[in-house]
Amino acid sequence: MKKLLLTACLLGSGYFAHAQQYALFGTRTMFDAFENVSQKSFTLDSSRKFSSNFFLPNFGANAANVGASEYAIRKLTQEGINDTRRLTLGTGDVNHFFLNSNVYVATVRMFKSYKYQKEMGLSWQVRVDSHIDYTNETLTIFDNLDRLSQVEQTNGIFNDKGYQQSYHQFSFTYRENYNKRLAFGIKASLLSGILYNKLNIVKSNLYIEPDGSQMLLGVNGTYQANFTDTEEIGKRSFLPTFKNPGLSLSLGTNYTTKNGIFMMANVKDLGFIWWRSGTQENIIRDPAKVITLNDQSVDINQSIRDIFLTGQSGKFIAPTNAKIDTYVSRQFGFYKPAFVASKNLFYKGGDVAFINTFIYRNLAASVTPAYNFNNIFMVGLQGKYQTPNFELFGGTDNMFSSISYARGLYNSTADVGSGHNGASFYMGIGIKFGNIVNHPQFSDTMPGINDQQEGSFFANLFSIFRRR
Repeated sequence: MKKLLLTACLLGSGYFAHAQQYALFGTRTMFDAFENVSQKSFTLDSSRKFSSNFFLPNFGANAANVGASEYAIRKLTQEGINDTRRLTLGTGDVNHFFLNSNVYVATVRMFKSYKYQKEMGLSWQVRVDSHIDYTNETLTIFDNLDRLSQVEQTNGIFNDKGYQQSYHQFSFTYRENYNKRLAFGIKASLLSGILYNKLNIVKSNLYIEPDGSQMLLGVNGTYQANFTDTEEIGKRSFLPTFKNPGLSLSLGTNYTTKNGIFMMANVKDLGFIWWRSGTQENIIRDPAKVITLNDQSVDINQSIRDIFLTGQSGKFIAPTNAKIDTYVSRQFGFYKPAFVASKNLFYKGGDVAFINTFIYRNLAASVTPAYNFNNIFMVGLQGKYQTPNFELFGGTDNMFSSISYARGLYNSTADVGSGHNGASFYMGIGIKFGNIVNHPQFSDTMPGINDQQEGSFFANLFSIFRRR
């Protein structure tokens, strides 16, 4: 019963946990260079001039659920049974569900100039950001209406809020050294929205007749989406048509001190999407919608659907999940510790992480304890093989929860593991090709050796502001 209500309540979020793959920061992999735009990824005298993933896997995904519903969600996802008998009702408990992914479909990067160590690249990403705040009662309504009829305090019973935004991101990146210790980078992106869905219920109540004949459902809030029915979503919805266009900008810098401390700071994905194709906005003011429960001719799902899908067509602008992050590291032989702090700018949420990387020749392993500001503690594990012209890595941001979930799914039981539900996995491949980028004394074709006219982009930019 009421699948649309579950979809509406669980597709949304106002803030979320973000899988950052922090152990890849400071690695000079292609992923590191595209995500942290001041980073370089080519090594003089060793790397070749171009790099790409050649449409090979380069992706990350992360999901977590926190709250009283943890066992019920484990039961639902691992056994396929919606069993909410353990949930306490009428107490106002709120659960939090997070889901996000970042997929680099195609990348290409070029070493442009020996002078200033210039690099530029093009990338195509597909991104999904989602977070849901939902009550125990929202989950129970799909399992047992009789339990809900016994709840005495029903004010705020379905006060859910949620947000989901997915889009294509086509980017141009550029970085250069300002001097021997300081570097800057920029990433300009054109966005194409795929799906958007946002729900915010601020008042709600429920009354079920003692004889089970009728249900009175009252809801106040807002609902925005770029579709009016989930059946409208098909393969064509995921093509980059630019019917819902957007822009974003990332800026970054890094600095290396004389004693080898590496410091990096970024403002990432500061932008917006103009949702204008097939969009609707609905201000919900229905203090008591009567829904008949014992009449076979009444479509209960449609009755609830009408509460959310009777809005007006309207264009709206939604911000991307911009964030600011900082990174500090220093290498001691085979051991490289690092600290990361990341904070969302428009939505609640962020992370702090301590990265412990152990290096042996071309191999590296990282263990990363991290705390998410939405009260989630995670431990990440990563393995990496990297040469100047090839890189392969894989890992998880949430090792213990991912292992527990995999075991429970394999054995079809919810009795494996405890604590928050979670699963995370990422991997990537990068290959360099072309001429080797040698120092000038070793090559007749060193790119940018006579780069005098163009000069430094950032030095020229800063000189304009100084003259003003």
